[in-house]
Amino acid sequence: MATAAKRRSASAEGQDRSPTASTASTAEPGHLPSPSGRPITDLGRSGHALVLRLPAPVDTAALHHALAEAVERWPALRGARLWETRVPGEYAAAAARDRALREALRPVGCGRVPLRTLLLRYEDEFADLLLVADRGRVPQAVLNAVADLLVYGATAADALAGAHADAHADTDRGDDPGAAPLVPWGLGDPGRAGLIGTRSLHLPGGPEVDGQVLLAAVAHTLARYSGTGTVGVGRLDTVHGSTRPEVLHITDTDADTGVDTDTHTGTEAETAQEPPPGGGGGPHPPPPPPPPARAGAPLTPARVLHTARADRHYLPCQAPLFPLTVFGREGKDGTYEAECWFDEGTFAPRVVELFCASVERLAVHFAEVGGGTGKAPALSLTDVPFVGPKDTGQILRLGGADRTDGPLVPPRRIDTIFSEVADQRPDAVALVDDTGQLTYRQLNERAERVAAGLYALGVRRGTRVGVFLDRDASLVVALLGVLKAGGAYVPIDVNYPAERVGYICENASLAHVIVRGDDSGFPPVGGVRAVPLGQLSTPALDPGADGVRSDPGSADDDAYVIYTSGSTGRPKGVVVPHRNVAALLDATTADFGLGPDDVWTLFHSSAFDFSVWEIWGCLLTGGRLVVVSYWVARDTHAFYRLIARHGVTVLNQTPSAFAQLARIDGQERGAMPVRLLVFGGESLDVRVLGPWFARHSPSRCRVVNMFGITETTVHVTARTITPADVLKRSRSVGAALPGWSVSVRDDTGRVLPPGAAGEIYVGGAGVADRYLGQPELTARRFVMDPVTGDRLYRSGDRGRLHPDGTLDHLGRLDSQVKIRGHRIELDEIRSVLLDDPAVGAAVAVVRETVPGDPASSRIDAYVVSATDGREVDTRRILDEASRILPDYMTPATLTQIASVPLTGNGKPDVARLPEPVVGHAGRPDRQRTAADAPDGAGGLADAVLGVWSRCLRREVMADDNFFELGGNSLLVVRVLSEMREQGLPGVTPRDFYANSTAGQFIRLVEQRSS
Repeated sequence: MATAAKRRSASAEGQDRSPTASTASTAEPGHLPSPSGRPITDLGRSGHALVLRLPAPVDTAALHHALAEAVERWPALRGARLWETRVPGEYAAAAARDRALREALRPVGCGRVPLRTLLLRYEDEFADLLLVADRGRVPQAVLNAVADLLVYGATAADALAGAHADAHADTDRGDDPGAAPLVPWGLGDPGRAGLIGTRSLHLPGGPEVDGQVLLAAVAHTLARYSGTGTVGVGRLDTVHGSTRPEVLHITDTDADTGVDTDTHTGTEAETAQEPPPGGGGGPHPPPPPPPPARAGAPLTPARVLHTARADRHYLPCQAPLFPLTVFGREGKDGTYEAECWFDEGTFAPRVVELFCASVERLAVHFAEVGGGTGKAPALSLTDVPFVGPKDTGQILRLGGADRTDGPLVPPRRIDTIFSEVADQRPDAVALVDDTGQLTYRQLNERAERVAAGLYALGVRRGTRVGVFLDRDASLVVALLGVLKAGGAYVPIDVNYPAERVGYICENASLAHVIVRGDDSGFPPVGGVRAVPLGQLSTPALDPGADGVRSDPGSADDDAYVIYTSGSTGRPKGVVVPHRNVAALLDATTADFGLGPDDVWTLFHSSAFDFSVWEIWGCLLTGGRLVVVSYWVARDTHAFYRLIARHGVTVLNQTPSAFAQLARIDGQERGAMPVRLLVFGGESLDVRVLGPWFARHSPSRCRVVNMFGITETTVHVTARTITPADVLKRSRSVGAALPGWSVSVRDDTGRVLPPGAAGEIYVGGAGVADRYLGQPELTARRFVMDPVTGDRLYRSGDRGRLHPDGTLDHLGRLDSQVKIRGHRIELDEIRSVLLDDPAVGAAVAVVRETVPGDPASSRIDAYVVSATDGREVDTRRILDEASRILPDYMTPATLTQIASVPLTGNGKPDVARLPEPVVGHAGRPDRQRTAADAPDGAGGLADAVLGVWSRCLRREVMADDNFFELGGNSLLVVRVLSEMREQGLPGVTPRDFYANSTAGQFIRLVEQRSS
C-alpha cells in the first residue's frame, strides 16, 4: 500500500516518473500483422488482449509496482505477474511484430491466473506491453483499467475500482457463441477448417462512420447474402464494458425504405436509432440491458466489436467468435477502421472479400444519410449496388462470360453434320431398335426420301412439321427427314390427351403431322393433315429432282420446337435453332470423349429435350443409337438387359429413373459396359450414388451431373461426381460449358457475388430464339444484359455461384417443379382446374409421401366449390382435367376444401392444407374388410396386396386402383421388382397398366402362376 500511495502522491504533484508517463499518451500502438493461417481455438474465442507501445526508456521496476497495486485493488487478479522477454531486432522489424502478434494471440489457458502480462523489449529499447486475459473473468473494462494503471500511474486508480465493481456483478460468459451455425453461402474449404483468414475493410473517413454505421452495414449485407429480411447479429459492445452480447434482429421488411429499416434489440422490445446526423466520433448512450445469451443459439455468423481507445491495440478476441467476425476500431483522428476475421473452413477468402466490399458501399450510404453531408441525394437500399462495377465484370467472367474456350467452329446445321458423318462411316451401324438396324447410309437414304416426300407436300425452309410417332427407328428417320427438308420438327408424344395435341398443332401452325399409319391414334384436328410415314418414304418425286431442297438453309434456321408446361394453363413452345445443337456438341465432344466407339440409348420421349442430346449427341459423333421402346423403358429389368446386350457405353438418365436402375444393378451384379453416365432433367440427390460407387469405380465409369433447360438447349453446366461429393452431399452442377455462361442475380437483375443465392441467368451459345407466338413472354424471359450486351435467359431456378465458377442448384423460385424429369408448372394445373365451372378456386402442390424418395412424388390438388360450399364431383373434374393434361401432370388426388388457406402476403399456405383424400375421388378412406378381398384371397392375394401397400405406403383394398392411390410409373417398376424378389409370377409393365385395379391384377397374377 505504501508504494501505491507514494505513486498517487507523486502523480498528484506532477512528478510521476513512471516508464511512459511523459510519452505514452502520444505513442502510436501500430497495427499488428495479420493472424491469417493461425488456428482457431475455444480458448482463443474466450480470450482478449491489449498491446501498448512503450517508448524508451522503460522503467521495469515501476511496471512491477503498478501490477502489484492492480492485484491489490482487484483480488481476482491474484497470481498475475509481469514477464519480461528480450526480442532480437528493432521494434519496427517484421520479426518483432510477428512475435508480438503470437503473444497477443496466445490464450491464458484454463489455469488459476486469468491475466498474463508480458513486456517485450527490443534492441532499440522500445517495448510492447501485452495484457492477455480470459474475457469472462477479466472484462474489457478491467483490462483497460489495468493498462491505464501500468502506463499512466495512480490517476487511473479510481477507474480501476469502478471497473472492478461493474465487472464483479457481471461475470457471465455471455459471449460464448456456442456451436457455430451453418453458413451455406460461405463456401469455405473444409480442409482449412479452424484456420483464421483476415481482410481489412476500407471505410470512408470522417466522423459520420462509427460502430453504429458499421453494424447497420454488416447487418444489411448479411440479410442480402442470406436472402432473408431478418438477421441476428451478435454485438459485443466493448465501449461500455459489457461482457454479454446483444442479439440484434435487423428487420428489413421493405428494402426500399433505406435508413428507416426497423432495428430491434434483444427481444425486439426496444428500438435503436439509426446513426445521428454528424455523429460517430463520441460515445453513444448505453444500450438497454440485453437478454441473457443462449448458448448454442443459431445466430447469424457475425459480430461487430468496437472501441474508442486510440492509444492501444485491442483484440476483443484471439480467434473469431463466430465463423465471420468484424472488428471496429476508432482512431485518434475520429476515423473508423475495421477488420474481418473468418474461419476459412466456413468462408472462402473471395466470398469474404466481396462481403466486405458490400459492407463498405453500404457504410458510405448510411454515413451520407446519417451524417447529412448533402453530397448527393440519399439512395434507397435497392439503389445501393451489392457488387461494384469492377467486381461485376470479374464475376461474369467467372461464370463463363467472354470466355475464349467456347466453340471456335462456325455455326452449322444438324443435317449437314450428319451427312458428313454418313459419308465418312456409310456402313457403320447408326440405329438399332426391336425390329433391326440401319447403317448410316441407310438412315441417310431413308431420311432423304422423307425429305423429298415432305417437299412434295409443300414443306419448305422454316416450315414446322409435327411428328406423332412411337419411339423406334422410324421416329429418328422422320426427325432427320424434316431437318433435311429444311423444316423444323415439332415432336408430339403419342400419349398426350387429344386436347393438348390439338393445342400444339394450332399454336405451332402445323399443316402436316407425320404419323405411323391410319390407326396411329392421332386425333382429328381441323386444318391438319396426318401423313403416314410410309407414304413419305415412297414419294413420287425423286429426291434428286430439280427444286428439291435447292435452298441449303442456314444454321440460324429453327431446328425444333419443344413444348414445355406453361403457367397460363397452356404449354409454351420453345424454338431452338440448328446452331445451338451444333454448339452443344462442340462444347462436350472432346471432354466426354464422344466418338464412333460409343453406344447410346434413346430412352426419353422426343417431346422431352433430353432426347435432343441422346439422338444428335450420338449420331453427330458417329456412335450407335439403340432406341428403347416405351414399354422396355418402363421395365427396369428389361432395360438393364438391353444395356448389357448392346454394350451401351453412354447412358443418360433422370435421377428418378436411375434410382430404379441402380437397385436392379445391385441385385444383378453384372458387368455394366457404361463408361459415361449423364444425369439431367431434374435435381440430383448425390446420395443415390453411394451404392453405385461401391460397385463401379469412377475411373471406369465417369458420372456427370448436368444442369440445363429446354430454353438453353438441353445442358448448361457439367460436373463430374466423385465419392467425395456423395460424402459432402454436394449440390453442385459444375461450371458452364464452353460457350455458355451462368450468373446469379437479384430480383432487379443485378449480379450477385459468389455465395449469395438468387436467380440463375444463362447466356451464350445455347439460348433459344423465342417462345413461339408469345412475344410478351419472350421479352420477359429472354433479356439483354446491360453489362455485357449479351442475350440472357432468366431461368427461374435458384442458384449460388462459387468462387471457382461452379454453380449450386437450389431449386425453383416459382411454382414450377420437376417430377420424374418432367417440367411442370403448377399454375397450369390450377388454370385447367379453374376452367371447370364448378370450381371457384384451386391450388396444386407436390408432395413426397416418403421424404427423399422421388418415386413417391405425387401431385395433390384442392378445389373450392364455385357455389357456396356445395359438394362438387371431384371424379368428374379429374376426368375433365385428364383430357387436357398429360398423365404426368394429372393430379393423383383431388380434395374439396371450404377455402384456400393463405399466408400473410396472400399466397396459398401449403402447410395448412388438409391431408388429401386418397383413393376414389371424393370417397373417404375405409378399412379393409373381408368383403373387400378378391376371389381366392389367401397367400398369393395377400402377398400382392402387401407389395402394393408397402410401395404405396397405405392399406390397399381389392377395388382400389393403383394410380388413384398415387401410383406412378416409378412405383410400377418398384412393385414389379419386389414381386420378382419374392418369387411371385412376373408381370410386364404393359400388363400392369392394363390391370391397374388390385383385384384385377391379382387375378392376372393367379393366371400366370397356374
